[in-house]
Formats: sequence, C-alpha cells, structure tokens
Amino acid sequence: MKQYVIDELRPTDYEKLKSFLDERFGPPDMGGVYWIQLEQKHLSDTQSSHGDCQPFYFAVELQERSMACELLVRTRQRVRCSCIAYATRPQRNWVIQVLDHIYDELNIQT
Repeated sequence: MKQYVIDELRPTDYEKLKSFLDERFGPPDMGGVYWIQLEQKHLSDTQSSHGDCQPFYFAVELQERSMACELLVRTRQRVRCSCIAYATRPQRNWVIQVLDHIYDELNIQT
C-alpha cells in the first residue's frame, strides 16, 4: 500500500490532531481511521462518471506516534470498483496539502 506517513508525533501533537480530526471529520472508524472527502473538482474521469460510488475519500489513520494517509482513493459504497484507484498526482498533492494545512493550523512542527 502506498502511504504518506508523518511519524515521531509528540503526545501533545497527537492530542491536538485527535481533537481537530474528531471535530472536522467526525469520530474515527475502526480505532483511529478518519475519512477525508476528496473535493469533486479533483476526481478522475472514471470517478466523476461513477455517481453511485461518490463521494470518494482518503483514509487517514492517526496513532499515538504517527499519522498515515493511504494514497488510495476509496468509496465507502463499494469494496471493489474501477473507480477505486491509487491517487493521481493532483489528488496526492491535494491530500498532502490538506494534511500540511492541518499541521500549520495546529502549529505542529514536522
């Protein structure tokens, strides 16, 4: 699995991130997994044409010492579909910018 990982979180950083993610993206699924919805304008042609599969998400797992974002764009409607795919370069850049913005907003140094 391709991932974007930020490790060596301090306990205070973990608490800040958890509070922020809980508020912004709701309570986590399966422990520490949050779902960040991909903006419509960043969908691939295949994803745009799959209305029944929308919306699409990135899964972000927050653990006490790290945060990992799968670089797989998923739908929560199906387990398998041709629209579920590794992020395109613009999608990957977008989710990294979202995570960087969160860290900046919370004044967390990486």
